[in-house]
Amino acid sequence: MEFPIFASKTRPGKKFYDLNDPAGRHEYFHDKAGREIERLREYIDNNTFLAFLLAKKAAGKGTYSKMFAEIFGNDRVAHLSVGDLVRDVHKTIEDPKELESLVEYLKKHYRGFISVEDAMDAFLGRSQSTLIPTELILTMVRREIEKIGKKAIFLDGFPRNLDQISYSLYFREIMNLRDDRDFFVLIQVPEKVIDARMKSRVVCPLCNTSRNTKLLPTKFVKYDQESDSFLLMCDNSQCSGYGKEVLVRKEGDELGIEAIRDRIEADGELIRKASSLYGIAQIKVRNAIPVSVAHEMVEDYELTPGYEYELLDNGEVRTIEKPWAVEDDEGVESHSLLAAAAVLSFIVQTHDLLCGPVED
Repeated sequence: MEFPIFASKTRPGKKFYDLNDPAGRHEYFHDKAGREIERLREYIDNNTFLAFLLAKKAAGKGTYSKMFAEIFGNDRVAHLSVGDLVRDVHKTIEDPKELESLVEYLKKHYRGFISVEDAMDAFLGRSQSTLIPTELILTMVRREIEKIGKKAIFLDGFPRNLDQISYSLYFREIMNLRDDRDFFVLIQVPEKVIDARMKSRVVCPLCNTSRNTKLLPTKFVKYDQESDSFLLMCDNSQCSGYGKEVLVRKEGDELGIEAIRDRIEADGELIRKASSLYGIAQIKVRNAIPVSVAHEMVEDYELTPGYEYELLDNGEVRTIEKPWAVEDDEGVESHSLLAAAAVLSFIVQTHDLLCGPVED
């Protein structure tokens, strides 16, 4: 399964952009793909699309779609996570009125092999012998799309398994809602990158700001003598723990990717299956580039750096930024790309698919 390398270096732009800063990303995207963004924004103003995001768990699907919305506006683009939708439904139907409203909607629109009542029992966990039917999830997604209105939609978490791929192929017809262009977005992230993201991930207990000790530190780092380790402290200026609350690891993250190995394997098989389909367009976004060609294809600031820490004699901690490389899934020494660099490829490919390539 080939994921072409996107040559961002051949595009116009300055020598450096801060891709971790929203203002820096804005300038980067508009310098590198201004014409594509302008034409694609015009397309979205007059049309909608439905993109199925397929990637291994923790690969950054939400980050990519949210960055896309950062460029084009939340009034034009929506990220619909089926997992989040299911969790939200579980919370909202604790209110009897919300539950009644959902059941009424299902009775009007749900079609399936079991009754609405049995399907809801499976959904709520009251029945251990019945699996949650895909048809029920589809009906809930339809309800959410109706709430979203006329926006381009990135659908995250569907299809979830091989059995649901056929539903996605005929999603527009099944939903009978909108005559959207639809396409798959396949995202390739090396497993060792996902593993490093998980093992080094930390969050603020107060505001849930997420950072990474190895890949994305905060402004504030301190050395803890008792544990002989360097700790990140929250740098969210809106948090009451700004500069003093220690970011902590989520339970289970120390296991890294092995904690979700079954899901990773299932996601990989789903991506391979989707890539072999006929009749539906595909966009392929790669998050890593071989070290051997990186210098000629991308800029240094587009590569994900690694970070180490040094305790100075005065007790202060110095953060050291270094090049970071890992082996990709084929064993090729590779650099990971920052999310913005992958999204640049995402934007250009989406533009070319929907609007046609820009003529020089």
